[in-house]
Amino acid sequence: MPARWRFTHGAYYYQIPPGQEPAWDGKRTFRLGSKLPEAYKVWAERIGVIENASTIGALLDRYMLEVVPRKGVTTQAHNKVAIRPLRAVFADTALLDLKPRHVYQYIEKRAAKISARREIEVLSHAFTKVVEWGYIDRHPFKGEVRFEGEKARTRYVEDWEVIECLALTSKRKTGSVLAVQAYIRLKLLTGMRRGDLLRLTQPDLKEDGIHVTPHKTLNSTGKRLIIGWSEEVREAVEMAIAARPVKISPYVFCNRSGKCYFNEETGRAGGWDSMWSGFSTRVLEETKVQQKFTEHDLRAKCASDASSLEHARALLAHADSRLTDRVYRRKPEFVAPLR
Repeated sequence: MPARWRFTHGAYYYQIPPGQEPAWDGKRTFRLGSKLPEAYKVWAERIGVIENASTIGALLDRYMLEVVPRKGVTTQAHNKVAIRPLRAVFADTALLDLKPRHVYQYIEKRAAKISARREIEVLSHAFTKVVEWGYIDRHPFKGEVRFEGEKARTRYVEDWEVIECLALTSKRKTGSVLAVQAYIRLKLLTGMRRGDLLRLTQPDLKEDGIHVTPHKTLNSTGKRLIIGWSEEVREAVEMAIAARPVKISPYVFCNRSGKCYFNEETGRAGGWDSMWSGFSTRVLEETKVQQKFTEHDLRAKCASDASSLEHARALLAHADSRLTDRVYRRKPEFVAPLR
């Protein structure tokens, strides 16, 4: 939370700096609201946009007010967690005083190295915004800080493993196993992200194909995709609809109440995750598959099996093919032996 905030008795309060009481109805402690978004709104209306963001603390305050609320629910939560330790270290540091060595020192002193790198990513984006806002002329450490990159995941799901998963018998006529199997089919054919697949509705199924606006870029590029029909795609969609536990629902994948598995308020899909976990357990116990794979690995298989890097990039809706190649193209290359 911003400096001088506290949460008590079910609400957020702002401790007024000495001498500023008249701007806050003469109070020393001002109640902002019971919910965090409401509190930020009231606070922003009272203090206005921070005009003199001379410290990193002030920068992070504005970043929390203007940038974070426009991100996805899960990303918002991660950003708020990341900003807390950043504020603890850099709050009083002047914007122009931050040097690359300070970033290296921050990483070195943090016990949780991976978390520290994620925090620096947030700080870097905040400085990108502060340049955009005109407070400084250049980013103080972009392109000047190098970390040993985390190794990209290399798990490649073999075709025979997919066949084993799809051959797993279902104990029921709907839901559970059949839904996950339809999901696997559709994911391998389209490369869609989990959130986009779980949000898929029947109105998205149009004559020329499946119309998708990737949720990850909804508030940035807003780019829309049309995944053309093929016999296999139609069969996968029909299988998913037939596997639903209820017949009347706008969602291609739905829970027993006919609602979307994805909770927009929490950014989670707990019911689906539980079902996927149960399916994975049965696969390891009842088939020849010995190594667990994730939904992300299936998305990577889709990219790996695509005919070209550009085709893979388009399927995964990536703006830059370098990400597709580095993280998602995992299929081992065949090298002919010398004769």
